[in-house]
Amino acid sequence: MASKQMASYARNSIIQKGTQNRMKPLIEAAIIDLCTSGRTSSLLPEKMVIADLGCSSGPNALALVSIAIEAVHGYYDQFQQPPPELCVLLNDLPDNDFNTVVKGLVMLRRSNEPVVVTGVIPGSFYERLFTSSSLHFISSSSCLQWLSKAPEVLVRNQIPAYDIDEHARHERLPMVLEAYAQQFKKDFTHFLALRAKELVSGGRMVVSLIGRPSYVISSKFFHLWEIIAQILSVMTLEGVIDKAKFDSFYIPVYGPSCKELRDIVQEEGSFFIREMQEHDPTTDYANALVTPSRFLNHWRAIFEPIIVQHFGDVMDEFVRTAEQRWSLEGSIQDERSRNPRVMLFVSLEKAQ
Repeated sequence: MASKQMASYARNSIIQKGTQNRMKPLIEAAIIDLCTSGRTSSLLPEKMVIADLGCSSGPNALALVSIAIEAVHGYYDQFQQPPPELCVLLNDLPDNDFNTVVKGLVMLRRSNEPVVVTGVIPGSFYERLFTSSSLHFISSSSCLQWLSKAPEVLVRNQIPAYDIDEHARHERLPMVLEAYAQQFKKDFTHFLALRAKELVSGGRMVVSLIGRPSYVISSKFFHLWEIIAQILSVMTLEGVIDKAKFDSFYIPVYGPSCKELRDIVQEEGSFFIREMQEHDPTTDYANALVTPSRFLNHWRAIFEPIIVQHFGDVMDEFVRTAEQRWSLEGSIQDERSRNPRVMLFVSLEKAQ
């Protein structure tokens, strides 16, 4: 039980916290724009609905909506007017720990005046979650790299995402990466269309997700799922897990580039890009993940559910195999430098 707690998301979300801190100025700017547009068109808005998608649980669950609330209150204070009534809604998948989230929402409601109405909305953000034209502001942090499902073409044709045979893996790599890219495009396009229906005209959305640097072409990028697949492939060769199960395992994660995101937003057409940033996350957490145990706890917190669901209770062996891989001094830093990742930040405005 202790090891489970040490590997929990709540204890291993330092990178996500750094990402949320980076989102703060974008959220504040979006809120000010919303309030300013309301002031120029008529009166200051009397109510506002704020939603966070993929809130998870733990210390970061309320971070983004708290930033938005403070920005709203700060703007209204400038004009010596009472802030609007706010409705704050948090979303995540149904198996999220909403008990701790609800307790946080109760504290949030008690500490703000006037009324802050709060609620949770379980469900996938790849489906409709809110009524039409009901939201003013949406945020989402470190979530949209998750796909709605594994790439259909790979599953249908029984093509492994990571073939144990090196020659076959290199031959299939372009097809695999293209399948992941197309699934991301389909999912992100659908996400934008859904949110456009739920936001008011001129509503704002600020999101972040893991991506690849602009200077790295897709075929040379080491995707998030490849690190997990490498460890699992060793376990397969050692006979710990079944090869057929390994070949049918797909982690639904994809890291796009800024250009991919921009092209999808422009092609979908419901939003204007107000700002887009690319940031190296390693500068936010310095040496926080330099030891194998800390690095493993971070990855385990993210990927354990999907691994256990497919392979059963193999996490102890997974940890042992990974520790062997990263036991040499500097191996984690070397792996991070060979396979750079960035956080992508996008501020969007719904077209009128």
